[in-house]
Amino acid sequence: MSQIMSVTGRGIPLLGNDIDTDRIIPARFLRCVTFDGLGENVFADDRVQGNGTHSFDQSQYQNAKILVVNSNFGCGSSREHAPQSIMRWGIKAIIGESFAEIFLGNCVAIGMPCATATPEVVASLQALIAESPDKEFSLDLENQTVAGDNFRESVAIKEGNRQMFINGTWDACGQLLNQAVQIKATAANLPYVNWDNA
Repeated sequence: MSQIMSVTGRGIPLLGNDIDTDRIIPARFLRCVTFDGLGENVFADDRVQGNGTHSFDQSQYQNAKILVVNSNFGCGSSREHAPQSIMRWGIKAIIGESFAEIFLGNCVAIGMPCATATPEVVASLQALIAESPDKEFSLDLENQTVAGDNFRESVAIKEGNRQMFINGTWDACGQLLNQAVQIKATAANLPYVNWDNA
């Protein structure tokens, strides 16, 4: 299992409340068979409307690892493509005021930590990133802090999610594969499972 204790890298600010999953990855991109290529289409419509001014198009934020958002990020329809597209663009963690529950769960499932902070901390972090986009920040999951240079603030991560990242148990499919021998042994003792027909 892959433990995630911290995420370090440059930040990218994305201002605005209630950014929904259709804005993150428009519905026309959901027809893909795999998630490959979704990263280049993240925020596709917003980026077209922004005509180069969207954060994800600005050169100073390319290769950023930590996305900093406002409240209710990832609301709207339940689509696992939304966190997948963000991750495949290059983001490794998200800090925001609040997240939609299903979006948050989909982020955990792919190993992308989401931490919450007060509106004041988020605004300060967004402003600091915009002022100095080359600065690196570190999201520490163990101590629940975000820090960089003279900036250090507390963040919150749901305890169950935090433990899954720290213990490396966030990958449900990986856990099943790692326990395949034990699962098969247990199933062999169940009267209603017939492995001969499997």
